[in-house]
Amino acid sequence: MELSLRRLQMLRELHRRGTVTAAAAALHYSPSGVSQQLAQLEREVGVTLVERFGRRVQLTDLGLVLLEHAEEILGAVERATTALEQAQEGVTARLTVGVWASVAAGLLPRSLTTLAANHPGIEVHTTELVPEQSAAAVLEGKFDAAFVIDYSDHEMDWDPSLTRTVVAVERLHAAVPAETLLGDTVSLLQLADHPWILSGPRSHFGRAVRIACHKQGFAPRIAHTVEEQPTALALAAAGLGVTLVSDLALAMKPEGVDIVALDKPVMRTISLAHRASSAPRRSIDLFIDAVRTTAAEQGLGASTSLPLAASD
Repeated sequence: MELSLRRLQMLRELHRRGTVTAAAAALHYSPSGVSQQLAQLEREVGVTLVERFGRRVQLTDLGLVLLEHAEEILGAVERATTALEQAQEGVTARLTVGVWASVAAGLLPRSLTTLAANHPGIEVHTTELVPEQSAAAVLEGKFDAAFVIDYSDHEMDWDPSLTRTVVAVERLHAAVPAETLLGDTVSLLQLADHPWILSGPRSHFGRAVRIACHKQGFAPRIAHTVEEQPTALALAAAGLGVTLVSDLALAMKPEGVDIVALDKPVMRTISLAHRASSAPRRSIDLFIDAVRTTAAEQGLGASTSLPLAASD
């Protein structure tokens, strides 16, 4: 009996998701493709692995037995990959990394240049995600690592099977139409009467800013809901409201916008998340080092080199 790693991954994802459609979406397959592969897996092992209950699917007792061994097999593959990397004098590896807009523009180019100069055998492929999806994408095996964020007013829930390493720390600044404010600093409360340009309340950024405003005693009056900081800056430049932007987004500031420091800083921590392992991959460690070096050169150095503890 030969077990396909791909089919074992499908079995694991089906158990996590509960439906063929959800498992297929997570693995970038069609639902019919997943069903066919699972049927083939059942033929290979000679037992029924899944049972249907309406639209939902659950593993049989024998399916759960195979799942337990699948976790060991897939984990062994990751450990073998790590061992091969560590055995090489010069690391050769292909990494897939989830990024989001301001990180891709502000940290990634110089980080990849540094990595390529010092470790040319490491090939990094990136895909842009929304920050709210990045940790889950690593957990599901779509990426080797991804950038994640925590705000001082809104920390992200964390899965203990992932490790995160802080790579940069940013401040948020007020971005207002030119000549709107006088002075070097401003409080959030001073912006309470202005229309706001802000991402939705389901985003980490939008939620963190709303929480910070509520602590100052007001709810921001949202005039324009946009998800990207460059878009928010363009609307502020047109005089349509105020917003907050991070250090990395300052490079995208258009004409017609003033950047003013907050008197009570709102901070955000940028980390790289990757699957927890007893034998960390050398290629991921080297990529993290390159990003941390770039952040430090830009004045955004992390306060610690250790992975953050899992949070509830």
